[in-house]
Amino acid sequence: MSDTIRRTGSCLCGGVHFVVSGQPSRIGLCHCKDCRKAGGSVYSAFAIWPRAAFETSGVVATYGTRSFCPTCGSRVAWVTDDEAEVMLGSLDVAPTDLAPEYELWISRRETWLHALPGTEQFEHDRPQAQDADLPPPRPLSDAIPRN
Repeated sequence: MSDTIRRTGSCLCGGVHFVVSGQPSRIGLCHCKDCRKAGGSVYSAFAIWPRAAFETSGVVATYGTRSFCPTCGSRVAWVTDDEAEVMLGSLDVAPTDLAPEYELWISRRETWLHALPGTEQFEHDRPQAQDADLPPPRPLSDAIPRN
């Protein structure tokens, strides 16, 4: 029997299921406009797994890089060739062992929300690492200059 952690998740109606295996690469909170609009909340809590650790079943629709259930509209994941970002709230069992390590776009954080103790704080996106194995940061609508 494998001792690798396997976590399951699904959309609200159960039409889309997913599994992530092992520990996530990183865990964070994001206050950017895209995450706020996509989730209808003032921030998103997510974990990033290597793409090879993410499996999904069911029919999904997409908007940009975000996938969601076409029946109930629940966000499923943000998937690239290298990584899968899963919303912590979509996991079937509350992931109380997964604590955010950083917060993004704190310039948009509500004034009544306080910084999460012990987390790294970023005014916008995390700085791009010099590691060639890491994918480039995703574009956000907050980053688009407005005329």
